[in-house]
Amino acid sequence: MKFLVVAILVTMAAFVVAETYTDRYDNIDIDEIIANRKLLVPYIKCILDQGRCTPEGKELKAHIKDALQTSCTKCTDKQKKASRKVVKHIRAKEQDYWKQLLAKYDPDSQYVQNYESFLAGDD
Repeated sequence: MKFLVVAILVTMAAFVVAETYTDRYDNIDIDEIIANRKLLVPYIKCILDQGRCTPEGKELKAHIKDALQTSCTKCTDKQKKASRKVVKHIRAKEQDYWKQLLAKYDPDSQYVQNYESFLAGDD
């Protein structure tokens, strides 16, 4: 009986640790999006609640706060790489939107250390 309980707990722990966001959109061409402001801005407006959302925009919006708070621990490797690239681009090229994103998702600067250390990670 004890073995069964331990086995169930280990299985549940493994499932929780392995949980990641969906990889359905991992093959989107991030370089194409950040190279074309007409493609990028609608995604930004979606997550700021300032515009309509595509299905992939809705998915991003659903997880952005959790990813910010947890340094993207549930992200796939592709998502981590893409996230770093997009955020670095927005900070450098779209500073007004970057300020709006921070105001919406980290108004008290609680997660600065989380996302700064995440952004400093490997691309």
